[in-house]
Amino acid sequence: MTETADDLSTPLGQDKPRRKRRLRLPFTAMQLLAVLLGLFLLSFAGFAIFNKDPLGGEPMKRIAIGDSKATDEKPAASGHGQDGKNESKPDSKHETKEAPKSPGEQKTVTMIDGSTGARHDVVIGAGDAAEKSEAAAASAPPPVMAGIDPKMLEKSRYGMIPMVAGDLKPFNVYAADADRAKAAKMPVVAIVIGGLGVGAAKTTDAIMKLPPAVTLAFTPYGADPGKLAERARAQRHEIFLQIPMEPYDFPDNDPGPQTLLTSLSPDQNMDRLYWHLSRMQGYAGITNFMGARFVATEPAMQPIIREAAKRGLGFFDDGSSPRSIASQAAGSAAMPFGKGDIAIDAVPTPTEIDRALNKLESAARERGAAVGTASALPVSIDRISAWTKTLGDRGILLVPLTTAMLKSKSS
Repeated sequence: MTETADDLSTPLGQDKPRRKRRLRLPFTAMQLLAVLLGLFLLSFAGFAIFNKDPLGGEPMKRIAIGDSKATDEKPAASGHGQDGKNESKPDSKHETKEAPKSPGEQKTVTMIDGSTGARHDVVIGAGDAAEKSEAAAASAPPPVMAGIDPKMLEKSRYGMIPMVAGDLKPFNVYAADADRAKAAKMPVVAIVIGGLGVGAAKTTDAIMKLPPAVTLAFTPYGADPGKLAERARAQRHEIFLQIPMEPYDFPDNDPGPQTLLTSLSPDQNMDRLYWHLSRMQGYAGITNFMGARFVATEPAMQPIIREAAKRGLGFFDDGSSPRSIASQAAGSAAMPFGKGDIAIDAVPTPTEIDRALNKLESAARERGAAVGTASALPVSIDRISAWTKTLGDRGILLVPLTTAMLKSKSS
């Protein structure tokens, strides 16, 4: 007899149908994906590390650069038979056709370093001719400026440098025009703007915005200081040349290449002086650029003063070093000399610059002549330009530096 039982009469937990077991993997899909990604990265890193291609698979092109001599000899070599033809025929897979190049033609190829990404431009095709022309241009002395008397120039290993020619001296010939008779009867003020020649913009502002009676001092550095100095002279400014000299905190504070140093011999410093003197022409004298240690060291300073005096130049001490022996050295060499009294923009704010200019006026009234120094900061140029416009109304004459130097010597 067959017994049937419905689900309601069946005791719980008995005769329960069994579920089919599903196949389970020992890892999840995400774990599998991570393993595959790791294997891919590992393979890529191994290829990059152990592959011998330094460009890392970057596209590159090989260019055959033939010697001009080999090109000329190739037609003669190709007439020696079939073997010569076969040897001269390149593989068709790597054949490259180039347009014929005229002799001396240059081609610039950019080389890319695959490991660093650095780019290097290489000029190909000019050969020794290009190298010789570049070397000649780099070693060429600065050109002679317009309006320079060639009789007062002497050739040095670096270029033309000033010299005395009979009664002609650079200090007198290149001094700016001034009413010296009037200057002898009233207080005078001279202003020297230094640090010019390096920045074309600030130099141009000083040349164009300041009156011609303001003297401009140029450093020997910059791409073309002579061109800017020539422009200054065209605007009737008197110019002086700044000579970089050793400060006390040298080399932490380095004036620049070819600086005159107390540790060098007189001959070595003289050679450096000639380099500076050759950078431009038309200056009435020289002045120190920094150099607190050098101008205070007599064995180093004396030969420089004697050489400048022999060449008919004046010397201006900017007054930054209280220990300077320049005045005594210039006196013993019978050399025109001047010294700065007040640094106008030691604190480069309009208020402090105006205060320094007022002090300069007072010094001129007390001593008859006073010299102020400043840099070509925009605020300095603006305040000095405004101050000079009303200076004559206050009974003081603005004169070039050479005029103030001569008045100080005669008084």
